[in-house]
Amino acid sequence: MTDQPPARIALVGAHGFGAVHRRNLARLAGLGRARLVAVADPSPLHPGELPEGTRAYSDLPALLEGEADLDVVIVSTPLHTHFDLAERVLASGADLYLEKPPVTSLAQLARLRNAAEEAGRLVQVGFQSLGSQALPWLRTAIADGSLGDVRAVTAVGAWTRDRAYFSRSRWAGRRTLDGVDVVDGVVTNALSHAVVTALAVAGVRRAEEGMRVEVDLHRANPTESDDTSVVRVRRADGRPDVTCALTLCGPEEAEPFITVHGSEASATLLYVLDEVRVEGADGSHAHRFDRTDLLENLLDARAGSAELLSALADTEAYMTVLETVRTAPDPHPIPAAFVDRVGEGPAEHLVVRDIERTLLRAVTAEATFTQLGVPWAVDRAGLDADPLRLGPDTIAHARTGTDLAASLSPRPYLHPVRTRAGVALTDHLPLDHPWHLGVGVGLPDANGANLWGGPDYVPAADASGYRWRRTHGSAALLDTRCEPGALTQHLAWRDSAGADLLHETREWRWEEVDDRSWRLRLHFSLDAARGPVELGSPGAKGREGAGYGGFLWRFAPCKGIDIRTADAAGEHAVNGSRSPWLLWRATFDGAPASLLFTAPPEGTAPPESTAPPEGTAPPEGTARPETTASPDTTDPWFVRSAEYPAVGSALAWDAPVTVRPGEPLARTIDVVVCDGWLEPPRTLRSAHERS
Repeated sequence: MTDQPPARIALVGAHGFGAVHRRNLARLAGLGRARLVAVADPSPLHPGELPEGTRAYSDLPALLEGEADLDVVIVSTPLHTHFDLAERVLASGADLYLEKPPVTSLAQLARLRNAAEEAGRLVQVGFQSLGSQALPWLRTAIADGSLGDVRAVTAVGAWTRDRAYFSRSRWAGRRTLDGVDVVDGVVTNALSHAVVTALAVAGVRRAEEGMRVEVDLHRANPTESDDTSVVRVRRADGRPDVTCALTLCGPEEAEPFITVHGSEASATLLYVLDEVRVEGADGSHAHRFDRTDLLENLLDARAGSAELLSALADTEAYMTVLETVRTAPDPHPIPAAFVDRVGEGPAEHLVVRDIERTLLRAVTAEATFTQLGVPWAVDRAGLDADPLRLGPDTIAHARTGTDLAASLSPRPYLHPVRTRAGVALTDHLPLDHPWHLGVGVGLPDANGANLWGGPDYVPAADASGYRWRRTHGSAALLDTRCEPGALTQHLAWRDSAGADLLHETREWRWEEVDDRSWRLRLHFSLDAARGPVELGSPGAKGREGAGYGGFLWRFAPCKGIDIRTADAAGEHAVNGSRSPWLLWRATFDGAPASLLFTAPPEGTAPPESTAPPEGTAPPEGTARPETTASPDTTDPWFVRSAEYPAVGSALAWDAPVTVRPGEPLARTIDVVVCDGWLEPPRTLRSAHERS
């Protein structure tokens, strides 16, 4: 209760969300805090819908002419009308409660802020989730290190909206209407709370120096606006980035959530429920919070007893997102082949297939749908890649990796890699290990720098395991030269501070073998940039069977996997073994394919070795390599098939390897890529010669 007389409130827009405001005003009237004195709406209300004595007007000008001494005016009208109405309210001398989003451009925001300052009035924006007491709790947990080092804040929202939703008004689903910006859409209206709350949790209220906003807008519905989109807010100076993946085409209504990703624990906010769930080494804990009503908060701010929780000025970062959406190209239509229709008539709604998993992939990798390469997204493979061609066929793309999240250790790689028949054989940014990037080179530990991506393996006496730390470096592509059958790249591997650790020359070569096979050769040479660089791995730190690092091929999802070497078969037997060749056979999206890997001839010798036994038959002939590996001079194979499908050739399997200036470490990997099912080679030579 308060000694102040009830605030005189006017409501502009009494239908739609205005009905929520009417119910809240009735509550506040019962507390003696507010009185609804007038409403403005072109559609009359029914008798009994307004408190006795409340006057009704057809529009705001008529209301302002007929009413004096208003304390607060609530504007709850279509978003493209907000700016003009807000300016009129501020000019009248009343404080303003403005529904979200406040306006439809950054220019309008600047003008409205100036108008509020000149009039000396308060403006509260109706992002109700910002009244949750969970937000200051989360910001405190981030600031005091309770969650460890926070690398990212993400948001996922999957709602379902039917045909009636998109036809509820002339402005629904529109980017513009009669030449006026509307900017309706999943990012800027329906799930705008997810975006603004994620930004608020990350401490991003105002536009920051170096802040960069990216949007990836798609739509399944026949509208102008986006209904399935990703927003990425990149920040400078190591502050956590914000990624939001949102859709109105989910299979069912789900609670949207914000996740704070910390090195010691993660905290997930279900902002509609004001509930935070913390997952850490000590288990899971749930916390429930109260919420402050934003109109009450505005009344308290008028009395000088509180600060606004959703002040107009504090929407600047969110409005920067809206501005990026407003000025972006029209959303990309999602082809009907990837969309299911559910229900009939006005209740019919569209569901993008596998959208829930796709949203999780996006936030886990901090990537857009286009980056992920989901089949319905914009096809931009050629914009950030050099194509590798055999005649008319593109058999791979060489990507720079420059737009990857820092936690993935950005680096160049090949993806997708295909057979002659076009079967995709690689995956990148997968949900289980988003730092796995097609075909390429990664280094889990280079003088303590993580050049592999993901968490670091940290041995400890009490609890060895993986920990997210800010040790991620990157590989910068200094120059590249592409010619028929060959791609040469020069790279600088850098630590988290940007200092050069290693310089690499990488050569990709490819050639036809026959009408169903081709061969890929990777040769890379690493030289220390300044002083000695020790290359390690989890295996070198004591984790058995996990000595990965160096070459890695992450396969696309596949079934019926058969893995064998010259003297072993199956994941358990092959992983960590040494053999001059490794054969991987599987079915990829219904099509059988085989890959024959030849171990680097420069590999390190094991303590003892055995000659490979005779196989059953050679594969279709392939070109002879310039060098060949022998069974006693090979790096161990790293193999996974049960948890995820991948093959690597390990540089530091169970002990570190040191690279010294002027003494480069070089490796050459040959891979025969074949449509169909290959038989194991009889000998190493038969893996490279026609039978």
